[in-house]
Amino acid sequence: MALLADNAQDRAEQLLIVTERLTALIREETRLLEARKPPLAGADADEKNRLANAYRLELARIKQDPLLLQGAPEPALRALREGATALQAELSAHELALGALKTVSEGLVQAMAEEVNRQRGGAPQYGAGGGVAAASGPRPALIDRSA
Repeated sequence: MALLADNAQDRAEQLLIVTERLTALIREETRLLEARKPPLAGADADEKNRLANAYRLELARIKQDPLLLQGAPEPALRALREGATALQAELSAHELALGALKTVSEGLVQAMAEEVNRQRGGAPQYGAGGGVAAASGPRPALIDRSA
Protein backbone atom coordinates (compact mmCIF):
# COMPACT_ATOMS: atom_id res chain seq x y z
CA MET A 1 0.00 0.00 0.00
CA ALA A 2 1.76 3.13 -1.19
CA LEU A 3 0.93 6.55 0.20
CA LEU A 4 -1.28 8.74 -1.93
CA ALA A 5 0.16 12.21 -1.48
CA ASP A 6 -0.64 15.45 -3.28
CA ASN A 7 2.85 16.90 -2.87
CA ALA A 8 6.16 16.43 -1.06
CA GLN A 9 4.94 18.07 2.15
CA ASP A 10 1.85 15.83 2.21
CA ARG A 11 4.02 12.75 1.59
CA ALA A 12 6.42 13.70 4.40
CA GLU A 13 3.53 14.30 6.81
CA GLN A 14 1.84 11.00 5.92
CA LEU A 15 5.11 9.10 6.22
CA LEU A 16 5.71 10.72 9.61
CA ILE A 17 2.26 9.56 10.80
CA VAL A 18 3.01 6.00 9.62
CA THR A 19 6.44 6.13 11.29
CA GLU A 20 5.10 7.40 14.61
CA ARG A 21 2.26 4.85 14.76
CA LEU A 22 4.58 2.00 13.77
CA THR A 23 7.05 3.12 16.46
CA ALA A 24 4.28 3.10 19.08
CA LEU A 25 3.17 -0.41 18.09
CA ILE A 26 6.73 -1.76 18.12
CA ARG A 27 7.30 -0.13 21.53
CA GLU A 28 4.12 -1.74 22.90
CA GLU A 29 5.06 -5.17 21.53
CA THR A 30 8.54 -4.87 23.04
CA ARG A 31 6.98 -3.97 26.39
CA LEU A 32 4.75 -7.05 26.18
CA LEU A 33 7.67 -9.32 25.31
CA GLU A 34 9.78 -7.96 28.16
CA ALA A 35 6.84 -8.52 30.53
CA ARG A 36 6.74 -12.14 29.31
CA LYS A 37 3.32 -11.68 27.77
CA PRO A 38 2.21 -12.68 24.26
CA PRO A 39 3.10 -10.20 21.51
CA LEU A 40 0.54 -8.06 19.74
CA ALA A 41 -2.34 -10.01 18.29
CA GLY A 42 -5.50 -9.38 16.33
CA ALA A 43 -6.15 -5.90 15.00
CA ASP A 44 -2.96 -4.42 16.49
CA ALA A 45 -0.78 -7.10 14.88
CA ASP A 46 -2.56 -6.60 11.55
CA GLU A 47 -2.08 -2.84 11.82
CA LYS A 48 1.61 -3.27 12.66
CA ASN A 49 2.11 -5.52 9.63
CA ARG A 50 0.23 -3.14 7.30
CA LEU A 51 2.17 -0.12 8.56
CA ALA A 52 5.52 -1.91 8.33
CA ASN A 53 4.73 -2.90 4.75
CA ALA A 54 3.57 0.62 3.83
CA TYR A 55 6.70 2.09 5.44
CA ARG A 56 8.98 -0.30 3.58
CA LEU A 57 7.25 0.34 0.25
CA GLU A 58 7.30 4.10 0.67
CA LEU A 59 10.99 4.15 1.57
CA ALA A 60 11.71 2.03 -1.51
CA ARG A 61 9.73 4.46 -3.68
CA ILE A 62 11.58 7.45 -2.21
CA LYS A 63 14.93 5.75 -2.68
CA GLN A 64 14.03 5.08 -6.30
CA ASP A 65 12.71 8.61 -6.85
CA PRO A 66 14.09 11.15 -4.34
CA LEU A 67 12.05 13.88 -6.04
CA LEU A 68 9.02 12.55 -4.16
CA LEU A 69 10.22 14.45 -1.08
CA GLN A 70 11.89 17.35 -2.88
CA GLY A 71 10.31 20.61 -1.81
CA ALA A 72 9.04 19.36 1.54
CA PRO A 73 9.59 21.94 4.28
CA GLU A 74 12.70 21.45 6.41
CA PRO A 75 10.74 21.09 9.68
CA ALA A 76 8.75 18.20 8.16
CA LEU A 77 11.91 16.51 6.90
CA ARG A 78 13.62 17.00 10.26
CA ALA A 79 10.62 15.48 12.07
CA LEU A 80 10.70 12.59 9.62
CA ARG A 81 14.41 11.98 10.27
CA GLU A 82 13.84 12.10 14.03
CA GLY A 83 10.90 9.72 13.67
CA ALA A 84 13.00 7.30 11.65
CA THR A 85 15.74 7.44 14.30
CA ALA A 86 13.19 6.71 17.04
CA LEU A 87 11.79 3.81 14.99
CA GLN A 88 15.28 2.35 14.55
CA ALA A 89 15.89 2.57 18.31
CA GLU A 90 12.60 0.78 19.02
CA LEU A 91 13.41 -1.87 16.43
CA SER A 92 16.77 -2.49 18.10
CA ALA A 93 15.11 -2.95 21.50
CA HIS A 94 12.49 -5.19 19.87
CA GLU A 95 15.22 -7.31 18.30
CA LEU A 96 16.88 -7.78 21.70
CA ALA A 97 13.58 -8.80 23.29
CA LEU A 98 12.85 -11.27 20.49
CA GLY A 99 16.36 -12.71 20.76
CA ALA A 100 15.94 -13.27 24.49
CA LEU A 101 12.55 -14.90 23.92
CA LYS A 102 14.06 -17.17 21.26
CA THR A 103 16.89 -18.20 23.57
CA VAL A 104 14.48 -19.04 26.39
CA SER A 105 12.13 -20.94 24.06
CA GLU A 106 14.95 -22.97 22.57
CA GLY A 107 16.22 -23.76 26.07
CA LEU A 108 12.78 -24.99 27.11
CA VAL A 109 12.49 -27.22 24.06
CA GLN A 110 15.98 -28.61 24.69
CA ALA A 111 15.17 -29.28 28.36
CA MET A 112 11.94 -31.07 27.39
CA ALA A 113 13.73 -33.20 24.83
CA GLU A 114 16.41 -34.13 27.35
CA GLU A 115 13.76 -35.05 29.94
CA VAL A 116 11.88 -37.25 27.45
CA ASN A 117 15.13 -38.94 26.52
CA ARG A 118 16.03 -39.43 30.19
CA GLN A 119 12.64 -40.95 30.98
CA ARG A 120 12.79 -43.32 28.05
CA GLY A 121 16.39 -44.05 29.05
CA GLY A 122 18.45 -47.18 28.86
CA ALA A 123 20.23 -48.88 26.03
CA PRO A 124 18.13 -50.55 23.35
CA GLN A 125 17.30 -54.21 24.01
CA TYR A 126 17.90 -56.89 21.40
CA GLY A 127 14.94 -59.06 20.49
CA ALA A 128 14.74 -62.77 19.67
CA GLY A 129 15.46 -62.13 15.99
CA GLY A 130 18.77 -60.40 16.71
CA GLY A 131 17.46 -56.89 15.97
CA VAL A 132 16.63 -54.08 18.31
CA ALA A 133 13.28 -54.81 19.94
CA ALA A 134 10.55 -52.31 19.23
CA ALA A 135 8.89 -50.50 22.08
CA SER A 136 6.05 -52.53 23.51
CA GLY A 137 3.65 -49.61 23.63
CA PRO A 138 3.43 -45.89 24.02
CA ARG A 139 5.71 -44.39 26.60
CA PRO A 140 4.34 -41.35 28.30
CA ALA A 141 6.65 -38.48 28.98
CA LEU A 142 6.26 -36.72 32.28
CA ILE A 143 7.52 -33.19 32.28
CA ASP A 144 7.23 -31.38 35.58
CA ARG A 145 8.77 -28.33 37.20
CA SER A 146 11.99 -30.21 37.88
CA ALA A 147 12.67 -30.72 34.18
